[in-house]
Amino acid sequence: MSKVIEMKDIVKKFYIGQPNELEILHGINLTVEEGEFVSIVGASGSGKSTLMNIIGVLDRATSGYYNLAGLNVEEAKDSELSQIRNKKIGFVFQSFNLIPRSNAQKNVELPMIYGRMSRNDRRERSMELLKLVEMDDRANHQPNELSGGQKQRVAIARAMANDPDIILADEPTGALDSKTGRVVMDLFHKLNEQEKKTIILITHNQELADETGRVLTMKDGILEE
Repeated sequence: MSKVIEMKDIVKKFYIGQPNELEILHGINLTVEEGEFVSIVGASGSGKSTLMNIIGVLDRATSGYYNLAGLNVEEAKDSELSQIRNKKIGFVFQSFNLIPRSNAQKNVELPMIYGRMSRNDRRERSMELLKLVEMDDRANHQPNELSGGQKQRVAIARAMANDPDIILADEPTGALDSKTGRVVMDLFHKLNEQEKKTIILITHNQELADETGRVLTMKDGILEE
């Protein structure tokens, strides 16, 4: 198995050099192997959102080493970070983050447009992915015509668009009732087991975390196995 994520001594500080300087992450070490389903569980204020932003290359660490799928993130230029996010990470958020005036298929195609895929390939791939999440019959529906669970399934299809190295899911069932949340979690298991996707689930829900192959607990800016 190859390492998809390797973090060593990751520190994140805010307001550096000011009287109110604040260290949120205190030397995080994290290794995730290809094909793992890992959860990071922690209460609000534990530092898990800060860590998620660094894993997802939405923010940089103050110090430490971060290698994502063979690429040293700390050495990447700011101009390269959006390409890294687009190619290597599929995001699934609690709030779905779908484009309101675009139908399900166009939403799934969006990362492929940034990835410069041809129109025909985009159409074919987006329909394949909608079929995978059992939403191909809703391809022409706009987000306001979909239920919360359907929106999240479209968001998961979009996260898979560029065949990323990891799927980073931040409280993906947080806005859903328990029955719909179950459907979404089953879909993550399917992607992990059948599509061999590496998935990192960020959650405050211990029950959901316990379903994954490995549970990491975040407390006061420290990550524990």
